[in-house]
Amino acid sequence: MKHIITLVAGLLCGQLQAQIGTPAARTVVGINEDWKFIKESTLLSTPESQSKAVWQSVNLPHTWNVADVMDDEPGYYRGKGFYIKNVSIDPAWKNKKVNLYVEGANQEADVLVNGKLAGKHIGGYTGFNIAISQYLQYDENTNSNRIEIHVNNRHNENIPPLTADFTFYGGLYRDCWLIATNNIHFTVADNGSSGVYITTPKVNAEAATVHLASTISNETAKPQKLKVITSIRDKAGNFVQEITSLVNVKANSEQTFQQDSKPIAKPELWSPEHPYLYTATTIITDAKTGELFDQLSNTVGFRWFSFDADKGFFLNGAPYKLVGSSRHQDYSGLGNAVPDELARKDVQWLKQMGGNFLRIAHYPQDPSILKACDELGILSSVEIPVVNEITETDSFYNNCLNMQVEMIRQNYNHPSIIIWCYMNEVLLRPHFNNDKPRQETYFANIARLARMLDSTTRKEDPTRYTMLVNHGDFNRYRDVGLTAIPMLVGWNLYSGWYGGALTDFPAFLDRHHKELPDKPLLVTEYGADADPRIHSLHPVRFDKSIEYTTAFHQYYLTEMLKRPFVAGAMLWNLADFNSEGREETMPHINNKGLLRWDRTPKDPYYYYQAALRKDPILKILGGDYVNRSGIADSNANSCRQPVQVATNLDSVTLFINGKSLGARRSNNGLVEWNVPFANGGNILQVQAQKNGQLISDQLSVDFHMLADKVNDPMLPFTQINVLLGADRYYVDEQRKQTWIPDRPYRQGGWGHVGGNPFRISNNNRLPYGTDKNMVATEDDPIYQTQQIGISEYRLDVLPGNYEITLHFAELLGGTVKGLPYNLSAELRKEDEVQRSFNVSINNIRVLENFDIGRQYGIAKAVAKKFTITVISREGIQIKFDPIKGEPVLNAIQVKKL
Repeated sequence: MKHIITLVAGLLCGQLQAQIGTPAARTVVGINEDWKFIKESTLLSTPESQSKAVWQSVNLPHTWNVADVMDDEPGYYRGKGFYIKNVSIDPAWKNKKVNLYVEGANQEADVLVNGKLAGKHIGGYTGFNIAISQYLQYDENTNSNRIEIHVNNRHNENIPPLTADFTFYGGLYRDCWLIATNNIHFTVADNGSSGVYITTPKVNAEAATVHLASTISNETAKPQKLKVITSIRDKAGNFVQEITSLVNVKANSEQTFQQDSKPIAKPELWSPEHPYLYTATTIITDAKTGELFDQLSNTVGFRWFSFDADKGFFLNGAPYKLVGSSRHQDYSGLGNAVPDELARKDVQWLKQMGGNFLRIAHYPQDPSILKACDELGILSSVEIPVVNEITETDSFYNNCLNMQVEMIRQNYNHPSIIIWCYMNEVLLRPHFNNDKPRQETYFANIARLARMLDSTTRKEDPTRYTMLVNHGDFNRYRDVGLTAIPMLVGWNLYSGWYGGALTDFPAFLDRHHKELPDKPLLVTEYGADADPRIHSLHPVRFDKSIEYTTAFHQYYLTEMLKRPFVAGAMLWNLADFNSEGREETMPHINNKGLLRWDRTPKDPYYYYQAALRKDPILKILGGDYVNRSGIADSNANSCRQPVQVATNLDSVTLFINGKSLGARRSNNGLVEWNVPFANGGNILQVQAQKNGQLISDQLSVDFHMLADKVNDPMLPFTQINVLLGADRYYVDEQRKQTWIPDRPYRQGGWGHVGGNPFRISNNNRLPYGTDKNMVATEDDPIYQTQQIGISEYRLDVLPGNYEITLHFAELLGGTVKGLPYNLSAELRKEDEVQRSFNVSINNIRVLENFDIGRQYGIAKAVAKKFTITVISREGIQIKFDPIKGEPVLNAIQVKKL
């Protein structure tokens, strides 16, 4: 039998910690390999040949939505998938109790063993345990048992989440285990938990105590006299203390018990700076013979904490600002089926950033995440996925309550957890907007559910805080009563992004402190989209540029650090994540991450290192912008563009190609120079001193410089890539090309004649262009902006042969779906335009009666390539002659052949 582990360190939150070579108190077998999988839709598509359907061979973790959430077709498979595995069972297990433990299956699961239903589970983000002993066969000839897990990620109005700005991947996407115990064991029937609960009721610098509560199952026909021993050891394995209890358990019944340690003198306190973990190993033995029946081990961290509405958060008696991020669990190329080592790496990214807090949002995540938080020193909160809205049914309420209990019990023993949450932006999509009395009932039911969840949480775990997270509609949440229910209030605030101005953010914080003076405040989300391919010399809200997002984070963090009453700052988000319904510059991706979807850092990540870390940080920003382009200064020797350095050092000096640009002091973690780039290769180097030690960083930049006059002999024309109707740069990372913003034509140069940048009418968010997904391209920003009403495009190039590519897309028409995060409109309907025009290049007609929408469809990328010979000094003159409506051009490329 493969992957057999003798368990001595328990099923803590489903995380198996193990040691080989001890008595087989319980045995755990990983069964991730060699499953067969098929979607129900595949079976139903050819019912006459289901017996011939091809089942995929897959290993766990697995999701069936890796590809379809990234294609151009709206929507993704939400339905049923079947997983089947034949398992050989050790004959020695015949007299044991065998359970199947699933760490996560999204979101409804039925478990069958040898064709019989063994159990069900509702909820895609918590683990569950299914007793399967009675269904197993121990046939000496075949010794094979068929395990089936039917998983369904359909929309179910009684199961949260209902809607959200993330993808509801389907699949058996976390680890699966078989667990064999003796007939006397710690309960395995307690909401997927380990069955052992540890608290530290008294902790200070002088002494600490441990309290343990559990339930023993006696699945024998005789009453049992048992001895329970808990041994506490320090990080090095040295013995600290032993607690012994005698427990009598009746036949075929369960018995709870509790243990309390004596004070442990001078305990090593757990904190992010010193994440010291003790170990508490608990065993069940026969009181007379000493026979070992079961054994579990849990980590213990001694810490105490509190929140104050005026002074913020306190850890181990000292003020402590919580700064960190939220995290979604998916990963580029994997979906949500992420192996433990990559999940743990996310916590390491946060730690290396200088963060000390992780909001595990919007659902409980893989057990490896909280294990890493314990070990690396990251405080945390966990929540269930009640997002945006609710369903007013008892089934929905009960599922919410069950999820909350499962979340708490499965994660109870993690010292990193300080907050339990249960709702996120639940008033974002209010029902019954046209029926105010009915809406009031709906709001009252939300408040009732919040009270039920809050009281359940306080009962389950009185040692931690409760929190409800709201979006920025202060009046509505206050009036519905949601700010009064939890112990802490979290606000997701995006002033200066989705709406409003940056200065609205500190005003909101101050308003909360004034009007809710007894309620501790955490900023649980803030951020701005940062498409790493987009840059701007004039960054503005919603241009998706890295530069705007870096400035946004600097402003927000500075304002929160000024205010002691802001207990915590959780930026949104640690990494980019999939949200299938999103369109915009990078369709299906929420770009607010400090890391890309593949976990490559963006500039704001390094800003946070400079702002938060104590060790020397010196980093030239723009590592994803090493292929630059721009227009030469008047002397044609250089092109000046800003370069930022993230640092926590007092004074730093920047060099370009060996020449010093002078020393500058940091402004809240950032320093900026206007750098004169040369055409071709450039070497940037930054230097600083710290305690007599030289610290430096270096970045190579390839700069494609364009002459202001395209016939300038000092800078011969080779190629130009231009975005029309945009004020941003776009880097085509595959071709290593940079697209620059257009300009009006000037004699001797290049640019458009006539027209205006395309803007969506009645939209106060996008500065220019559209937010639609551009079909048939990965380079959406090339096609999302355009000059509308253009009459000419001119380039006064010298004689020669040229290749011209005109890029088009019809941006108007159709319906744009209202997404959960879109606060301005439910649905945007655009009338299709009548548009056709002719295009001529140097008086040669190249496009006749060109109707983009009719010929290609709405929001579809179209590229038309032509070659031309320029004679004498006529240059290139592209004319757009309207037939119906106004001509458009989205982008243009010109290459000298």
